[in-house]
Amino acid sequence: EVQLVESGGGLVQPGGSLRLSCATSGFSFKLSALSWVRQTPGKGLEWVSSLFIRTITPDYADSVKGRFTISRDNAKNTLYLQMNSLKPEDTGVYYCKAPVWPIDYSGQGTQVTVSS
Repeated sequence: EVQLVESGGGLVQPGGSLRLSCATSGFSFKLSALSWVRQTPGKGLEWVSSLFIRTITPDYADSVKGRFTISRDNAKNTLYLQMNSLKPEDTGVYYCKAPVWPIDYSGQGTQVTVSS
């Protein structure tokens, strides 16, 4: 059974940082492309970042480039998203996603609220 469990969200002031984690099981983590997406009040579902298998350089949405860093620990089957210089518009529910054919799996999400 494929499982993805996000954690690490919370309430943070503008300019602050959070580190999200996505613990996974049930599929070949190190052979999978992995992504973070978010559901925000203003923009709906938005892609945030992806980390592929064969390319070294991750991909980021312009809105988070230079502030967020995606990484993976293949030994722990865990995906991370380090979020720095957070802005109120980063508020939303963050989901990790893993395509395991034929389903694009995601977890239950973790809430991030950026507010003073």
